[in-house]
Amino acid sequence: MPSSPRLTTWNLPGLQLTDVRVDAPLDHENPSGPELEIFARVATAPGGEDRPYLVYLQGGPGSEAPRPSVTPANPPWLPRALRDYQVVMLDQRGTGLSTPVGLDTPLPTGAIPTVAPPGTPPEATTTLRQATPAQQADYLSHFRADAIVRDAELVREALGAETWTLLGQSFGGFTTLRYLSDRAASLTGAMFTGGIPQLGPDLDQVYATTWDGMIARSEAHYARFPGDRERMRRLAELAGAGELVLGDGEIVGVERLRRLGHLLGASGGSAKLHYLLENEPTSPVLRHDLAGALPFAGRNPIYAVLHESCWADGVAMRWAAERTMPDRVRADPTLLAGEHMHREAITEDPELAPWAEAAELLAERTWPALYDPEALRAADVPVAAAVYYGDAYVPREFSLATADLLPDATCWVTSEYQHNGLRASGEGVLDHLIGLIQGTREA
Repeated sequence: MPSSPRLTTWNLPGLQLTDVRVDAPLDHENPSGPELEIFARVATAPGGEDRPYLVYLQGGPGSEAPRPSVTPANPPWLPRALRDYQVVMLDQRGTGLSTPVGLDTPLPTGAIPTVAPPGTPPEATTTLRQATPAQQADYLSHFRADAIVRDAELVREALGAETWTLLGQSFGGFTTLRYLSDRAASLTGAMFTGGIPQLGPDLDQVYATTWDGMIARSEAHYARFPGDRERMRRLAELAGAGELVLGDGEIVGVERLRRLGHLLGASGGSAKLHYLLENEPTSPVLRHDLAGALPFAGRNPIYAVLHESCWADGVAMRWAAERTMPDRVRADPTLLAGEHMHREAITEDPELAPWAEAAELLAERTWPALYDPEALRAADVPVAAAVYYGDAYVPREFSLATADLLPDATCWVTSEYQHNGLRASGEGVLDHLIGLIQGTREA
Protein backbone atom coordinates (compact mmCIF):
# COMPACT_ATOMS: atom_id res chain seq x y z
CA MET A 1 0.00 0.00 0.00
CA PRO A 2 1.57 3.35 -1.02
CA SER A 3 2.30 5.73 1.83
CA SER A 4 0.67 9.15 2.08
CA PRO A 5 2.13 12.04 0.05
CA ARG A 6 4.87 13.99 1.80
CA LEU A 7 4.78 17.79 1.42
CA THR A 8 7.36 20.23 2.78
CA THR A 9 7.22 24.00 2.27
CA TRP A 10 10.19 26.39 2.37
CA ASN A 11 11.19 29.73 0.87
CA LEU A 12 13.70 31.44 -1.39
CA PRO A 13 13.74 35.18 -2.14
CA GLY A 14 10.54 35.88 -4.06
CA LEU A 15 9.37 32.26 -4.02
CA GLN A 16 7.48 29.82 -1.86
CA LEU A 17 8.54 26.26 -2.67
CA THR A 18 6.65 23.10 -1.79
CA ASP A 19 8.44 19.78 -2.20
CA VAL A 20 6.10 16.90 -2.96
CA ARG A 21 7.01 13.23 -2.68
CA VAL A 22 4.67 10.42 -3.64
CA ASP A 23 5.10 6.69 -4.09
CA ALA A 24 4.38 5.22 -7.51
CA PRO A 25 4.48 1.64 -8.77
CA LEU A 26 7.50 0.81 -10.90
CA ASP A 27 4.93 -0.84 -13.18
CA HIS A 28 1.60 0.95 -13.04
CA GLU A 29 -0.07 -2.22 -14.30
CA ASN A 30 1.14 -3.93 -11.11
CA PRO A 31 0.13 -1.49 -8.35
CA SER A 32 1.12 -3.89 -5.57
CA GLY A 33 4.63 -4.37 -6.95
CA PRO A 34 7.90 -2.51 -6.34
CA GLU A 35 7.63 1.25 -5.83
CA LEU A 36 9.58 4.33 -6.86
CA GLU A 37 9.55 7.69 -5.14
CA ILE A 38 8.44 10.56 -7.38
CA PHE A 39 9.52 14.12 -6.55
CA ALA A 40 8.06 17.42 -7.69
CA ARG A 41 8.69 20.99 -6.54
CA VAL A 42 5.95 23.62 -6.68
CA ALA A 43 7.03 27.24 -7.12
CA THR A 44 4.56 29.91 -6.02
CA ALA A 45 4.94 33.69 -6.20
CA PRO A 46 3.99 35.78 -3.16
CA GLY A 47 0.22 36.08 -3.16
CA GLY A 48 -0.15 33.39 -5.82
CA GLU A 49 -1.33 30.56 -3.61
CA ASP A 50 -4.76 30.42 -5.30
CA ARG A 51 -3.44 30.38 -8.86
CA PRO A 52 -3.93 27.23 -10.95
CA TYR A 53 -1.12 24.77 -11.51
CA LEU A 54 1.14 24.65 -14.55
CA VAL A 55 3.23 21.48 -14.83
CA TYR A 56 6.57 21.77 -16.59
CA LEU A 57 7.56 18.58 -18.38
CA GLN A 58 11.30 18.60 -19.03
CA GLY A 59 13.03 17.65 -22.25
CA GLY A 60 15.44 14.77 -22.55
CA PRO A 61 14.48 12.08 -21.80
CA GLY A 62 16.33 11.50 -18.57
CA SER A 63 16.91 15.01 -17.20
CA GLU A 64 15.51 16.42 -13.98
CA ALA A 65 13.45 19.60 -13.89
CA PRO A 66 15.18 22.98 -13.41
CA ARG A 67 15.78 24.17 -9.85
CA PRO A 68 13.65 27.32 -9.62
CA SER A 69 14.74 30.77 -8.56
CA VAL A 70 13.67 34.30 -9.46
CA THR A 71 16.89 36.13 -8.51
CA PRO A 72 18.24 35.37 -11.07
CA ALA A 73 15.39 33.83 -13.00
CA ASN A 74 15.84 30.11 -13.53
CA PRO A 75 14.46 28.98 -15.85
CA PRO A 76 14.24 32.31 -17.70
CA TRP A 77 10.54 31.89 -18.42
CA LEU A 78 9.60 31.25 -14.78
CA PRO A 79 8.65 34.86 -13.83
CA ARG A 80 6.15 34.95 -16.72
CA ALA A 81 4.64 31.63 -15.68
CA LEU A 82 4.29 32.72 -12.04
CA ARG A 83 2.13 35.67 -13.02
CA ASP A 84 -0.62 33.24 -14.00
CA TYR A 85 0.23 29.94 -12.35
CA GLN A 86 1.86 27.99 -9.61
CA VAL A 87 4.56 26.03 -11.43
CA VAL A 88 5.09 22.33 -10.76
CA MET A 89 8.61 21.17 -11.62
CA LEU A 90 8.37 17.37 -11.97
CA ASP A 91 11.51 15.26 -11.70
CA GLN A 92 10.45 12.53 -14.08
CA ARG A 93 10.99 9.00 -12.81
CA GLY A 94 14.64 8.04 -12.96
CA THR A 95 15.90 11.63 -12.60
CA GLY A 96 16.81 14.14 -9.94
CA LEU A 97 15.19 13.54 -6.56
CA SER A 98 12.81 10.95 -7.93
CA THR A 99 14.27 7.46 -7.57
CA PRO A 100 17.19 7.84 -10.00
CA VAL A 101 18.45 5.41 -12.60
CA GLY A 102 22.08 4.62 -11.96
CA LEU A 103 24.28 1.54 -12.01
CA ASP A 104 24.96 1.76 -8.28
CA THR A 105 21.70 3.30 -7.08
CA PRO A 106 19.82 0.96 -4.73
CA LEU A 107 16.82 -0.51 -6.50
CA PRO A 108 13.35 -0.72 -5.01
CA THR A 109 12.86 -3.96 -3.13
CA GLY A 110 11.73 -6.66 -5.54
CA ALA A 111 12.49 -4.68 -8.69
CA ILE A 112 14.63 -7.52 -10.03
CA PRO A 113 15.61 -10.89 -8.56
CA THR A 114 18.32 -10.37 -5.99
CA VAL A 115 21.83 -11.05 -7.26
CA ALA A 116 23.72 -12.05 -4.13
CA PRO A 117 25.71 -14.91 -2.61
CA PRO A 118 23.84 -17.86 -1.07
CA GLY A 119 22.51 -17.04 2.35
CA THR A 120 21.88 -13.36 1.61
CA PRO A 121 18.47 -12.27 2.96
CA PRO A 122 15.86 -12.09 0.16
CA GLU A 123 15.18 -8.41 0.90
CA ALA A 124 18.82 -7.50 0.18
CA THR A 125 19.20 -4.48 -2.06
CA THR A 126 20.20 -5.07 -5.66
CA THR A 127 21.74 -2.56 -8.05
CA LEU A 128 21.59 -2.46 -11.83
CA ARG A 129 25.33 -3.08 -12.00
CA GLN A 130 24.65 -6.50 -10.47
CA ALA A 131 21.80 -7.21 -12.88
CA THR A 132 21.92 -9.01 -16.20
CA PRO A 133 21.49 -6.94 -19.38
CA ALA A 134 18.01 -8.41 -19.80
CA GLN A 135 17.09 -7.35 -16.27
CA GLN A 136 18.50 -3.89 -16.87
CA ALA A 137 16.45 -3.56 -20.06
CA ASP A 138 13.26 -4.79 -18.39
CA TYR A 139 13.72 -2.29 -15.56
CA LEU A 140 14.33 0.61 -17.96
CA SER A 141 11.25 -0.32 -19.99
CA HIS A 142 9.18 1.35 -17.24
CA PHE A 143 10.64 4.83 -17.76
CA ARG A 144 8.81 6.11 -20.82
CA ALA A 145 6.15 8.80 -21.19
CA ASP A 146 3.23 6.49 -20.39
CA ALA A 147 4.58 5.87 -16.88
CA ILE A 148 5.53 9.53 -16.39
CA VAL A 149 1.94 10.62 -17.07
CA ARG A 150 0.61 8.25 -14.42
CA ASP A 151 3.24 9.47 -11.95
CA ALA A 152 2.14 13.05 -12.64
CA GLU A 153 -1.45 12.09 -11.91
CA LEU A 154 -0.39 10.94 -8.45
CA VAL A 155 1.27 14.32 -7.87
CA ARG A 156 -1.87 16.13 -9.06
CA GLU A 157 -3.97 14.16 -6.60
CA ALA A 158 -1.48 14.87 -3.80
CA LEU A 159 -1.87 18.61 -4.46
CA GLY A 160 -5.65 18.35 -4.46
CA ALA A 161 -5.93 19.75 -8.00
CA GLU A 162 -8.87 18.63 -10.12
CA THR A 163 -7.10 19.75 -13.30
CA TRP A 164 -3.95 21.53 -14.40
CA THR A 165 -2.19 22.87 -17.47
CA LEU A 166 0.91 21.35 -19.07
CA LEU A 167 4.02 22.94 -20.58
CA GLY A 168 6.08 20.37 -22.48
CA GLN A 169 9.54 21.11 -23.89
CA SER A 170 10.93 18.64 -26.48
CA PHE A 171 10.52 15.18 -24.88
CA GLY A 172 8.23 16.91 -22.42
CA GLY A 173 5.98 17.54 -25.43
CA PHE A 174 5.95 13.81 -26.16
CA THR A 175 4.78 13.30 -22.58
CA THR A 176 2.20 16.06 -23.04
CA LEU A 177 0.81 14.30 -26.10
CA ARG A 178 0.60 11.06 -24.14
CA TYR A 179 -1.28 12.98 -21.42
CA LEU A 180 -3.79 14.23 -24.01
CA SER A 181 -4.14 10.68 -25.32
CA ASP A 182 -4.56 9.01 -21.94
CA ARG A 183 -5.71 11.52 -19.29
CA ALA A 184 -7.20 14.50 -21.14
CA ALA A 185 -9.91 14.93 -18.48
CA SER A 186 -7.19 16.03 -16.04
CA LEU A 187 -6.17 18.97 -18.24
CA THR A 188 -7.40 22.52 -18.64
CA GLY A 189 -4.79 23.25 -21.30
CA ALA A 190 -1.56 22.06 -22.88
CA MET A 191 1.37 23.97 -24.37
CA PHE A 192 4.10 22.46 -26.54
CA THR A 193 7.50 23.89 -27.40
CA GLY A 194 9.44 21.94 -30.03
CA GLY A 195 7.87 18.67 -28.97
CA ILE A 196 4.93 17.34 -31.01
CA PRO A 197 6.03 13.89 -32.16
CA GLN A 198 5.17 11.77 -35.16
CA LEU A 199 2.60 9.05 -34.48
CA GLY A 200 2.74 5.46 -35.62
CA PRO A 201 5.39 3.21 -37.12
CA ASP A 202 6.96 5.39 -39.82
CA LEU A 203 9.69 6.87 -37.66
CA ASP A 204 12.51 6.21 -40.11
CA GLN A 205 11.18 9.09 -42.19
CA VAL A 206 11.54 11.38 -39.17
CA TYR A 207 15.18 10.39 -38.73
CA ALA A 208 15.85 10.73 -42.46
CA THR A 209 14.42 14.26 -42.32
CA THR A 210 16.59 15.20 -39.35
CA TRP A 211 19.68 13.92 -41.19
CA ASP A 212 18.85 16.15 -44.17
CA GLY A 213 18.44 19.05 -41.77
CA MET A 214 21.81 18.40 -40.15
CA ILE A 215 23.54 18.29 -43.53
CA ALA A 216 22.11 21.74 -44.25
CA ARG A 217 23.11 23.02 -40.81
CA SER A 218 26.64 21.68 -41.20
CA GLU A 219 27.07 23.38 -44.56
CA ALA A 220 25.63 26.64 -43.21
CA HIS A 221 28.08 26.52 -40.30
CA TYR A 222 31.08 26.02 -42.58
CA ALA A 223 29.89 28.81 -44.85
CA ARG A 224 29.86 31.10 -41.82
CA PHE A 225 33.15 29.79 -40.38
CA PRO A 226 35.11 28.48 -43.41
CA GLY A 227 38.13 27.36 -41.39
CA ASP A 228 36.03 25.11 -39.18
CA ARG A 229 35.65 22.41 -41.81
CA GLU A 230 39.38 21.73 -41.87
CA ARG A 231 39.53 21.92 -38.08
CA MET A 232 36.73 19.37 -37.85
CA ARG A 233 38.45 17.16 -40.43
CA ARG A 234 41.64 17.26 -38.38
CA LEU A 235 39.79 16.22 -35.22
CA ALA A 236 38.13 13.39 -37.17
CA GLU A 237 41.53 12.19 -38.38
CA LEU A 238 42.77 12.09 -34.81
CA ALA A 239 39.60 10.29 -33.74
CA GLY A 240 39.97 7.74 -36.52
CA ALA A 241 43.53 7.05 -35.39
CA GLY A 242 42.50 6.64 -31.76
CA GLU A 243 44.38 9.82 -30.82
CA LEU A 244 41.55 12.19 -29.87
CA VAL A 245 41.72 12.17 -26.09
CA LEU A 246 39.61 13.89 -23.45
CA GLY A 247 41.09 15.41 -20.32
CA ASP A 248 40.62 12.22 -18.31
CA GLY A 249 42.31 10.07 -20.96
CA GLU A 250 39.08 8.83 -22.54
CA ILE A 251 39.36 8.25 -26.32
CA VAL A 252 36.69 9.67 -28.66
CA GLY A 253 35.88 8.01 -31.98
CA VAL A 254 34.65 9.55 -35.21
CA GLU A 255 30.94 8.91 -34.75
CA ARG A 256 30.89 10.17 -31.20
CA LEU A 257 32.79 13.28 -32.32
CA ARG A 258 30.22 13.85 -35.09
CA ARG A 259 27.57 14.34 -32.40
CA LEU A 260 29.04 17.78 -31.70
CA GLY A 261 26.49 18.84 -34.28
CA HIS A 262 23.83 18.81 -31.59
CA LEU A 263 25.09 22.31 -30.76
CA LEU A 264 23.74 23.49 -34.11
CA GLY A 265 20.19 22.74 -33.01
CA ALA A 266 20.16 25.53 -30.43
CA SER A 267 20.20 29.31 -30.64
CA GLY A 268 23.82 30.46 -30.43
CA GLY A 269 25.07 26.92 -30.94
CA SER A 270 27.00 27.62 -34.13
CA ALA A 271 29.16 30.19 -32.35
CA LYS A 272 29.74 27.75 -29.47
CA LEU A 273 30.90 25.11 -31.92
CA HIS A 274 33.27 27.59 -33.59
CA TYR A 275 34.79 28.66 -30.30
CA LEU A 276 35.40 25.02 -29.45
CA LEU A 277 36.95 24.12 -32.81
CA GLU A 278 39.30 27.08 -32.88
CA ASN A 279 41.34 25.54 -30.04
CA GLU A 280 44.43 23.47 -30.85
CA PRO A 281 43.39 19.78 -30.97
CA THR A 282 45.83 18.54 -28.32
CA SER A 283 45.38 21.48 -25.95
CA PRO A 284 43.94 20.95 -22.47
CA VAL A 285 41.21 23.47 -23.32
CA LEU A 286 40.02 21.47 -26.30
CA ARG A 287 40.18 18.18 -24.44
CA HIS A 288 38.16 19.39 -21.47
CA ASP A 289 35.68 21.52 -23.40
CA LEU A 290 35.06 18.70 -25.86
CA ALA A 291 34.11 16.45 -22.96
CA GLY A 292 31.56 19.02 -21.83
CA ALA A 293 30.16 19.55 -25.33
CA LEU A 294 29.52 15.92 -26.29
CA PRO A 295 25.94 14.73 -25.74
CA PHE A 296 24.85 11.40 -24.23
CA ALA A 297 27.07 11.48 -21.15
CA GLY A 298 26.96 9.26 -18.08
CA ARG A 299 25.26 11.83 -15.85
CA ASN A 300 21.88 11.07 -17.44
CA PRO A 301 21.98 7.45 -18.66
CA ILE A 302 18.31 7.43 -19.67
CA TYR A 303 19.07 10.09 -22.28
CA ALA A 304 21.43 7.70 -24.07
CA VAL A 305 19.88 4.31 -23.44
CA LEU A 306 16.21 5.22 -23.98
CA HIS A 307 16.67 8.13 -26.36
CA GLU A 308 15.27 6.49 -29.48
CA SER A 309 12.76 4.43 -27.49
CA CYS A 310 11.00 7.60 -26.36
CA TRP A 311 9.79 7.98 -29.97
CA ALA A 312 8.57 4.38 -30.33
CA ASP A 313 4.81 4.24 -30.89
CA GLY A 314 4.14 0.54 -31.28
CA VAL A 315 7.44 -0.30 -33.01
CA ALA A 316 11.03 -1.35 -32.37
CA MET A 317 13.54 1.40 -33.15
CA ARG A 318 16.53 -0.84 -34.09
CA TRP A 319 19.06 2.01 -34.01
CA ALA A 320 17.06 4.19 -36.38
CA ALA A 321 19.64 6.99 -36.49
CA GLU A 322 22.39 4.60 -37.54
CA ARG A 323 20.21 2.85 -40.13
CA THR A 324 19.01 6.06 -41.76
CA MET A 325 22.38 7.85 -41.86
CA PRO A 326 22.91 8.95 -45.49
CA ASP A 327 25.92 7.57 -47.35
CA ARG A 328 27.04 11.15 -47.91
CA VAL A 329 27.32 11.63 -44.16
CA ARG A 330 29.11 8.33 -43.60
CA ALA A 331 31.72 9.35 -46.15
CA ASP A 332 32.31 12.86 -44.77
CA PRO A 333 33.08 13.20 -41.04
CA THR A 334 32.66 16.98 -41.26
CA LEU A 335 28.91 16.50 -41.81
CA LEU A 336 27.60 16.54 -38.27
CA ALA A 337 24.89 14.73 -36.36
CA GLY A 338 22.30 16.12 -33.98
CA GLU A 339 20.42 14.05 -31.42
CA HIS A 340 21.22 10.96 -33.47
CA MET A 341 21.97 8.12 -31.09
CA HIS A 342 24.88 5.89 -32.10
CA ARG A 343 26.35 2.81 -30.45
CA GLU A 344 29.73 4.51 -30.03
CA ALA A 345 28.16 7.13 -27.79
CA ILE A 346 27.56 4.31 -25.31
CA THR A 347 30.48 1.96 -25.84
CA GLU A 348 33.16 4.68 -25.74
CA ASP A 349 31.96 6.35 -22.55
CA PRO A 350 33.18 4.42 -19.48
CA GLU A 351 30.08 5.45 -17.53
CA LEU A 352 27.69 4.34 -20.29
CA ALA A 353 29.53 1.23 -21.52
CA PRO A 354 28.00 -1.04 -18.83
CA TRP A 355 24.60 -0.24 -20.38
CA ALA A 356 25.61 -1.32 -23.89
CA GLU A 357 24.05 -4.78 -23.90
CA ALA A 358 20.83 -3.49 -22.35
CA ALA A 359 20.74 -0.76 -25.01
CA GLU A 360 20.94 -3.44 -27.73
CA LEU A 361 18.01 -5.28 -26.17
CA LEU A 362 15.96 -2.11 -25.86
CA ALA A 363 16.67 -1.23 -29.49
CA GLU A 364 15.12 -4.55 -30.53
CA ARG A 365 12.14 -4.30 -28.20
CA THR A 366 8.76 -3.76 -29.84
CA TRP A 367 7.20 -1.09 -27.66
CA PRO A 368 3.49 -0.66 -26.94
CA ALA A 369 1.73 2.25 -28.58
CA LEU A 370 2.02 5.58 -26.78
CA TYR A 371 -0.75 7.48 -28.55
CA ASP A 372 -4.37 6.78 -29.49
CA PRO A 373 -5.37 8.89 -32.52
CA GLU A 374 -9.06 8.61 -31.71
CA ALA A 375 -8.48 9.76 -28.13
CA LEU A 376 -6.49 12.71 -29.44
CA ARG A 377 -9.30 13.66 -31.79
CA ALA A 378 -11.66 13.60 -28.82
CA ALA A 379 -9.41 15.58 -26.47
CA ASP A 380 -11.46 18.69 -25.72
CA VAL A 381 -8.51 20.66 -24.35
CA PRO A 382 -7.12 24.02 -25.55
CA VAL A 383 -3.68 23.42 -27.02
CA ALA A 384 -1.04 25.94 -28.10
CA ALA A 385 2.19 24.87 -29.76
CA ALA A 386 5.40 26.64 -30.70
CA VAL A 387 6.63 24.79 -33.77
CA TYR A 388 10.12 25.91 -34.77
CA TYR A 389 10.38 26.12 -38.53
CA GLY A 390 13.85 24.61 -38.78
CA ASP A 391 13.74 22.42 -35.67
CA ALA A 392 16.76 20.11 -35.83
CA TYR A 393 15.24 17.40 -33.65
CA VAL A 394 11.43 17.40 -34.07
CA PRO A 395 10.71 18.33 -37.70
CA ARG A 396 7.87 20.78 -38.15
CA GLU A 397 6.04 18.88 -40.92
CA PHE A 398 5.45 15.88 -38.66
CA SER A 399 4.54 18.11 -35.71
CA LEU A 400 1.91 19.92 -37.77
CA ALA A 401 0.44 16.65 -39.02
CA THR A 402 0.02 15.39 -35.47
CA ALA A 403 -1.39 18.73 -34.30
CA ASP A 404 -4.10 18.40 -36.94
CA LEU A 405 -5.56 15.54 -34.89
CA LEU A 406 -6.23 17.81 -31.91
CA PRO A 407 -9.61 19.57 -32.14
CA ASP A 408 -8.59 22.77 -30.33
CA ALA A 409 -4.94 23.24 -31.26
CA THR A 410 -3.30 26.46 -32.44
CA CYS A 411 0.20 26.19 -33.89
CA TRP A 412 2.56 29.14 -33.95
CA VAL A 413 5.19 28.34 -36.57
CA THR A 414 8.22 30.56 -36.11
CA SER A 415 11.71 30.78 -37.54
CA GLU A 416 12.79 33.25 -34.84
CA TYR A 417 13.92 30.49 -32.49
CA GLN A 418 15.58 27.10 -32.56
CA HIS A 419 14.69 23.99 -30.55
CA ASN A 420 15.68 25.71 -27.29
CA GLY A 421 13.39 28.67 -27.92
CA LEU A 422 11.56 28.36 -24.60
CA ARG A 423 14.73 29.09 -22.65
CA ALA A 424 16.53 31.22 -25.25
CA SER A 425 13.62 33.65 -25.60
CA GLY A 426 13.42 34.54 -21.93
CA GLU A 427 9.73 35.13 -21.35
CA GLY A 428 8.91 35.51 -25.05
CA VAL A 429 7.84 32.04 -26.17
CA LEU A 430 5.87 31.26 -23.03
CA ASP A 431 4.12 34.63 -23.11
CA HIS A 432 3.06 33.94 -26.70
CA LEU A 433 1.78 30.46 -25.81
CA ILE A 434 -0.15 31.68 -22.78
CA GLY A 435 -1.75 34.31 -24.97
CA LEU A 436 -2.77 31.65 -27.48
CA ILE A 437 -4.21 29.30 -24.89
CA GLN A 438 -6.10 32.12 -23.16
CA GLY A 439 -7.39 33.49 -26.44
CA THR A 440 -5.75 36.89 -26.09
CA ARG A 441 -3.27 36.46 -28.95
CA GLU A 442 -3.39 35.14 -32.49
CA ALA A 443 -0.83 32.78 -33.96
